[in-house]
Amino acid sequence: MYTVSSKLKLFSFILMILGAIMLTYGFMSSHVSKEEVEVMLAEEASHGGAAAHTDEAHHGDEADAHAVDHAEHVMHQIHNRPWAALYVGAFFFFMIALGVLAFYAIQYAAQAGWSPVLFRVMEGITAYVLPGAIIVLLIAVASGTIGHYNIFLWMDPEVVEHDKIIQNKSGFLNLTGFIIRGVLFISGWALYRHFSRKFSLAQDEANDNINFKKNFRISAGFLVFYIVTESIMSWDWIMSVDPHWFSTLFGWYVFASMFVSGITVIALITIYLKSKGHLEFVNDSHLHDLAKFMFGISIFWTYLWFSQFMLIWYSNIPEEVTYYVTRINDYKLPFFGMVAMNFIFPLLILMNSDYKRIPWFVVMAGIVILCGHYLDVFNMIMPATVGDRWFIGVPEIGSIFLFGGLFLLIVFTSISKAPLLAKGNPFIKESENFHY
Repeated sequence: MYTVSSKLKLFSFILMILGAIMLTYGFMSSHVSKEEVEVMLAEEASHGGAAAHTDEAHHGDEADAHAVDHAEHVMHQIHNRPWAALYVGAFFFFMIALGVLAFYAIQYAAQAGWSPVLFRVMEGITAYVLPGAIIVLLIAVASGTIGHYNIFLWMDPEVVEHDKIIQNKSGFLNLTGFIIRGVLFISGWALYRHFSRKFSLAQDEANDNINFKKNFRISAGFLVFYIVTESIMSWDWIMSVDPHWFSTLFGWYVFASMFVSGITVIALITIYLKSKGHLEFVNDSHLHDLAKFMFGISIFWTYLWFSQFMLIWYSNIPEEVTYYVTRINDYKLPFFGMVAMNFIFPLLILMNSDYKRIPWFVVMAGIVILCGHYLDVFNMIMPATVGDRWFIGVPEIGSIFLFGGLFLLIVFTSISKAPLLAKGNPFIKESENFHY
């Protein structure tokens, strides 16, 4: 039986408090006036040299009107930044838990023989699905009510009134439907997690496999529910920040990101628990298989990223390609850095079979993969909300600390509430003796 150490609890609380302080500072420092923004823009323009002044002189009053509109736009982007940073951090940790829930259901539905020794770790991580999803939904709704539409433009009635494209999508993109769909998604995910965990624990004390069979059936049904709701969730919670843009691949793309992030966290927590003397029944073959999934899904993510990028870029349809033009022009480092971290690094590090069995190699690859997929979420949200006013600074790091601390506290507390070995699982002996 694992017990959460006081040091880990203290570390989690320190992270949350530090994150809350940093986010508070981020919100307070973002409250700039239009006059302050105009001064800032004037200073930026002064670095443009004589050409900027000559161009301004040629346009006269038109240039002044444009400058006022631009200052107001930049002011909104600065106001948006702490909201967007909060949302990126919340979604990142939530998607890890949801990715693990899908992986866990796949193991049950496939009746996998190698993975039952990892089930308690997976169940611990999935404890974050319910609170994490509720937090994401609350931030999304709050940003459109008390936050003056800082994340989702389509929540602003004034914008919708003058935007025919959003008006045509208002049957789907409306606050009531957004909340109802979110509640349905969260309810389905949380109910599956609750009953699957219940049956898993009950199986430990059972004399037959009835609870395992129940878990098998609900896992198979959940996967159908998951693949539909995950896609719609990705349209609602991420893609709609760019309400004019859409991609038919987007649901799969977000799935690949959450799936590989979730598997990576399973591997990292497993290695941590083993280093503390727990999970003695987990061997390097189990670690090898987790690292194989990390490698394989990283390649799958790259395939989806390239498929989406290449088709949109090559067709060069203005309504579609603007999504990538914005990111390439204003987000070169995080956009291309993300590809290197999510594809090139895992490819080079995890291709070798022997390296997949070395814990510190897997940890190193896992940290880079998680940082890369944080940047992936960052690239999905930030360009539509803050434009070229992005920076990974106080609010972004504060958001990671806040939700990272909460994630660690919930996950390890859940892991400590049950024995680390799912001894009643009919495949547990096969899993304990898994070697190749």
